[in-house]
Amino acid sequence: MIYQSQLMRLLCVRTIKSNTVNDVLVCRDLNSASGALYTVLAVRDHATVKQCLEMFRLSGTSDRDVCVHSFSDQGIFCMVFEYKQERPLSDFYTGRFYTLPECEAICVQVIMACITCGLPFPFLYLVLRQGQLNLSKDHSVYLGYQTDLAELDITKTERDCAVECAQILRKLLSSKASGKAFSYQLLEKKIDRRSYSSFTELYKDIRIAAAPEKKKGIIQRIKAWFVRRQDLVFRISLYLCVVLSVVVLASLITQLIFGDIPWLRLLFNGFKTIGTETLTG
Repeated sequence: MIYQSQLMRLLCVRTIKSNTVNDVLVCRDLNSASGALYTVLAVRDHATVKQCLEMFRLSGTSDRDVCVHSFSDQGIFCMVFEYKQERPLSDFYTGRFYTLPECEAICVQVIMACITCGLPFPFLYLVLRQGQLNLSKDHSVYLGYQTDLAELDITKTERDCAVECAQILRKLLSSKASGKAFSYQLLEKKIDRRSYSSFTELYKDIRIAAAPEKKKGIIQRIKAWFVRRQDLVFRISLYLCVVLSVVVLASLITQLIFGDIPWLRLLFNGFKTIGTETLTG
């Protein structure tokens, strides 16, 4: 499937979601020599297209201010966003291995990603509600746009987004609830009353209640090293498993053919004779 405008010819290379309202696609621009990838929301439901345009109008921004490009083709409205690798916060965040200050620092990153994204609040609410927060290897946080627009509600405000974000932060800090996590306790009290009306209030609370940074012990530093490099550790482990599997398979084949394993003879019998002297005689 190809969607095209005067600027782009988008070839779908992967379908992430598909329903009666919109498809979420990863596309390559055939007009670009770089081969860059984009996340494309292809909206086929006309009522939802009207909601999207109304959402941008009410927010005082244009869809072109938020998207890389937007256009209609074959009766389908396409919103094109820069593609970023999926690293869901829910999968890559391991709070039990982080110190409390590290957890709180990631919480601040979540808030800042929301503040600086420039998305209309109804769309941002979908991003938060549908788990489109990603954690990079350096612990910075970035948004994804792979949303199901069937749940779009253009009446959602910054208050709704701030409360939803606060609930996410509470979950991130839950592993520290039994300790002196004043930030968690503060979130717990204020979320139930829906006290947050803006991201600024949420940011201030996390910063004020944050625990002071302490020097890590050697055990914590080792754990943190493995957590930060878990992808590398996994790849090395995988390669070692492949090598060991090849060695075992080769050993089995030589055992069946020769009745023993030649390279083991080299290891165990290599020093029985030195020059003209026999050590086992």
